[in-house]
Amino acid sequence: MVLATNSDSEEHLHSTFASRYVRAVVPRFKMPDNSMPKDAAYQVINDELMLDGNPRLNLASFVTTWMEPECDKLIMDSVNKNYVDMDEYPVTTELQNRCVNMIANLFHAPVGEGEAAIGCGTVGSSEAIMLAGLAFKRKWQQRRRAQGLPTDNPNIVTGANVQVCWEKFARYFEVELKEVKLREDYYVMDPAKAVEMVDENTICVAAILGSTLTGEFEDVKLLNDLLAEKNAETGWETPIHVDAASGGFIAPFLYPDLEWDFRLPWVKSINVSGHKYGLVYAGVGWVVWRTKDDLPEDLVFHINYLGADQPTFTLNFSKGSSQIIAQYYQFIRLGFEGYKNIMENCMDNARRLREGIEMTGKFHILSKDIGVPLVAFSLKDSSKHTVFEIAESLRKFGWIIPAYTMPADAQHIAVLRVVIREDFSRGLGDRLITHIIQVMKEIEGLPSRIAHIAAAAAVSGDDEVEVKTTKMSLEDITKYWKRLVEHKRNIVC
Repeated sequence: MVLATNSDSEEHLHSTFASRYVRAVVPRFKMPDNSMPKDAAYQVINDELMLDGNPRLNLASFVTTWMEPECDKLIMDSVNKNYVDMDEYPVTTELQNRCVNMIANLFHAPVGEGEAAIGCGTVGSSEAIMLAGLAFKRKWQQRRRAQGLPTDNPNIVTGANVQVCWEKFARYFEVELKEVKLREDYYVMDPAKAVEMVDENTICVAAILGSTLTGEFEDVKLLNDLLAEKNAETGWETPIHVDAASGGFIAPFLYPDLEWDFRLPWVKSINVSGHKYGLVYAGVGWVVWRTKDDLPEDLVFHINYLGADQPTFTLNFSKGSSQIIAQYYQFIRLGFEGYKNIMENCMDNARRLREGIEMTGKFHILSKDIGVPLVAFSLKDSSKHTVFEIAESLRKFGWIIPAYTMPADAQHIAVLRVVIREDFSRGLGDRLITHIIQVMKEIEGLPSRIAHIAAAAAVSGDDEVEVKTTKMSLEDITKYWKRLVEHKRNIVC
């Protein structure tokens, strides 16, 4: 009789959890010397990924977390296509051009029947904003040079509520960022104050259609009118860019009469995130210009595309084609009717959640009825507990809900924010309300953590936290919890 050897036994057993790979140290800094079976590699990685949060319950993010299986298949079928190879993948390039045309039409660009719009796909709104900002800077430089004026101090005017990508643009491309400060109960850019800050070196004013903080739409119409008056008085030609990352696929369907887009003459470019309410997985954004004249020709590169000229304007080179294809799928699959129905559902679920949170009697609602479907709310009484504790406690149910303080000059306001996406149902909303009520009962029955902040700070060596009175101010409380949250993030990273 022939006895099986250990190696024969291992080969026939074929169980990852019976192999040596599950007890080996996971590589962190150096590529391992030897290979491992594909099933073992999958299992090792899959096991660690189980500790990630559930994307569907990540209510901090605007980014799409669900698509139809048919679109998932299209994505996987095209995952190996490099978008930049336009000559090799001409149909993908054509789909991008169709998307640009549809978006420009949605935003009322002055494009004739059958005429191609000016715009491009990006990896997200951050790249789109960089491209739009570069176009504004170059146009401003050209205009100044033609007038024999210096071009060394460009600035851009925004609200303090802008997304961090605007700060990146200003820093990377050497443009001064002039921010309109916020105030309590007014958490968006004040158009009048923004126009006051405009000078001859302002390359553009950036307005947000859907503030990250509260979802509110800024008044682009008023900004346009005030800026038109100032331009007429001064002879400047200061334009507007609309950051419609979140609201660009909401306003056309829910608020068609709202004037925020190319219907306003000083709006020269608009960006929108396909991977937010464009309903595509992360990795696609769009930027469109009013006319060809608003995009300086010297920023555009030209390639031969099927014997014809294909202009390209991008900060990236290689990138996947999947998200472009997925965006086109959503446009033709849903159409105007489908997008309108989905956005109406999102708003209805946001209203229901808002009503449920208000009925607890514990919170102020900061978000508005018109805007992005989200609910931002703060505690009425923060003397004993904070929104940071609530966010922390909700994690045990799987909910990922951000708690944060407002930018200057409203730093003393700390809020929670719940983003309502397509896949957030009425049932999930009711469950979240139940969990918020449960968490509030639990933390109200606990000793106040605020009384122990000074002691915790002393243990950690944090000398910045100071108990000025027996009752700490809200500003002190939020500063402490914000530092604590940031510290935890650093550890995770």
